[in-house]
Amino acid sequence: MTELHESAGTGPGDADFAVFTDRADAAAVARSFTRPGLRTLTHASGRPWLVGRWHDGDLVTASAGATALAVVGCCPVDADELRRRAARLRDFAELDALARSLPGSFHLVAALDGQVRVQGTASGLRLVFHAEIDGVRVAATRADTLAAALDLEPDPRELAVRLLWPAPHPLYETSLWRAVTAVPPQDAVIVAADGRSVRHTRWWTPPEPVRPLAEAAPVIRAALEEAVQARTRQGGVVSCDLSGGLDSTSVCFLADRSPARVVASTWPGRDPADTDLQWAERAAEHLPDVEHVIWDADASPLVYDDLLGIDDLLDEPTIGVMDRSRVLHHLPALAARGSRVHLTGIGGDHVAWCSEAYYHRLLRTRPLFAVRQLRGFRALWQWPLGGTVRALADSRPYGRWLADAAGTLRDPSPSSVATGLGWGMAPRLFGWVTADAERLARRALLDAAATAAPLHPDRGMHADLEQIRSTTRVIRQWDRMAARAGLPMASPFLDDRVIEACLAVRPGERVTPWAYKPVLTAAMSGLVPEECLRRATKATASMDASDGLRAHRADLLALWEDSRLARLGLVDGAELRRLALRPASPGLSDAILYSTIAAEVWLRGLSRSRARTP
Repeated sequence: MTELHESAGTGPGDADFAVFTDRADAAAVARSFTRPGLRTLTHASGRPWLVGRWHDGDLVTASAGATALAVVGCCPVDADELRRRAARLRDFAELDALARSLPGSFHLVAALDGQVRVQGTASGLRLVFHAEIDGVRVAATRADTLAAALDLEPDPRELAVRLLWPAPHPLYETSLWRAVTAVPPQDAVIVAADGRSVRHTRWWTPPEPVRPLAEAAPVIRAALEEAVQARTRQGGVVSCDLSGGLDSTSVCFLADRSPARVVASTWPGRDPADTDLQWAERAAEHLPDVEHVIWDADASPLVYDDLLGIDDLLDEPTIGVMDRSRVLHHLPALAARGSRVHLTGIGGDHVAWCSEAYYHRLLRTRPLFAVRQLRGFRALWQWPLGGTVRALADSRPYGRWLADAAGTLRDPSPSSVATGLGWGMAPRLFGWVTADAERLARRALLDAAATAAPLHPDRGMHADLEQIRSTTRVIRQWDRMAARAGLPMASPFLDDRVIEACLAVRPGERVTPWAYKPVLTAAMSGLVPEECLRRATKATASMDASDGLRAHRADLLALWEDSRLARLGLVDGAELRRLALRPASPGLSDAILYSTIAAEVWLRGLSRSRARTP
């Protein structure tokens, strides 16, 4: 395997590529993907296998005869181990065990007997898409790469679906272009030796949540330690968020045990009631070798900052645009301090805690235990008794729930107890969304309901997996933005091995009204000081969001002038302009505008990208 083109400044963490079979017609299509600044990894024949962008540190390859393997991303596997695996490979199904054993976050690509197999992560942080181009099936890590090759316009129905708040599984996991197929995170795509036939094969299933916490805690700690080690083992300088919360504090203490020198970054909130800084300083007292940087709260961007200038989006709208400036703001200063990667605690909320919806099943299997716990949740979340009883009695299968949701799109927002104990939050559309968009979204929901299966039969595990996968859709884009800003980000909690270790814990011990994140406190006990593990609160940054609505009213108003969504007939631009002039309108503080802003910003970015690309 050789490389035909050298990278033109691609930094670590900024890999994207397309994958081709070893055929003459595929090679002809691959040539249309090749342009200055891209790299090519070849089959043994010399024909293109991978074409795209990647940094040397993000790629490990090995081959044995006509078999080849490539790991693209963060993974501590070395070429010799990969070569041994390639030499033993007789069937693609054998790769399932390899993918489930390696730490980190990466794409795994294989070539065997003329076929190719491509997969991302079970978390959804690294995705795979495929499309037919000139009679050849091409896989890629970005949907817009394939859409550009086919000169496609986004599907209005898919845009209407993205206006739902929120878009439920499986609707948010499709591509924005009808001819581009998204591969579910738990699947790999295999392109046959004919270069045309394609199939998905499942390589990952979630663990059954049956492990006692006492038994699981050391496994979780080891998985998280290995995830942090995958980013820090090469030494140098790394930076970490240190918000004072349990998640980032745990990552920071693990990084401090690594060969790397650590810079801890704390960004206090504007709200005087925000206690993040005090908790961060308390943790830093136990980290004498860590440089602790505290940013000026008033200097950090507000929510909604720079919406009109965003030009680095990927292949779908993301609500991450609202916080993009906040996420990227401190990265250049950390890079100037020598950091080569920035570690976050993102994902801890989704794996170290879990959905109360597990109690829907537990009420039927362990009724006395479940009733005692549910009383605590009612007090904690202020759930009314009647609503709690109705939610627990609701035994609709997922497809029925999804179909019913199509009929309530204009209803008031669902109650928190119906969301917490059900299949998830039933989607809503708001007053600025047109009747045409509503019809498209309703049709999409009904079509999905006819065949959709939940991510797991237990609605608690389904809700957990959906939360993880919807979160990684945002983090995937932030990671790309951070890499372009010069300092790649990594979120160890979202590595597949960490997710698996956490999901295996009995839900009755993982989510309880009597303790905050018991999984993480048990796993980190003895490593993180007990006084840091005692924190049972979390800052919300609500003041930054409400202030942002007021401060960026002019930008929001400009966003709806000549709105791309309005041109497509999906939103009422006049109504959105009226809302921009009234940032204190009821409901706006609940983020209900996010999905609409995300779609508008994405369409504008897509137009700019096409104008720049010949």
